[in-house]
Amino acid sequence: MVVYELSEEQSNKVFRALADATRRDIVARTLHAEVSISTLAADYDMSFAAVQKHVAFLESAGLVSKIARGRERIVRGQPDTIRHAQQLLSSLEEIWRQRINRLDDFLADEAT
Repeated sequence: MVVYELSEEQSNKVFRALADATRRDIVARTLHAEVSISTLAADYDMSFAAVQKHVAFLESAGLVSKIARGRERIVRGQPDTIRHAQQLLSSLEEIWRQRINRLDDFLADEAT
C-alpha cells in the first residue's frame, strides 16, 4: 500500500489551520455534511467576510474544498487530509513511545 505523506509545507499549513477553534469547528461541520458559506456565517459571531477568510485558509491547507452550486459556495471537508495529518501524528507518537520504552528499559537495568 502506498501511503501519501504531506509535505513539510503542507503539514505546516494543516496544523496552522487547525490551531484556530473556529476553523476546527468548520472542518468538523463540513466533514459531517456539505455546508454553504452563508449557513456557516450565520452560526458565528463574525462577519460573512471573516468566515470566507477562514474557509479560504482551510482550503489552502487542503482541509476543505468549495464548489459552486448556483449562487452559493458549498464547503465540504476533505477527510484524506485529516487522515494524512493523523498519520503524521501517529508516527510522532510512535517515536515518543519508543523513547519511553527505552527509558523504562534503562531504569529497569539500573534497578537491578
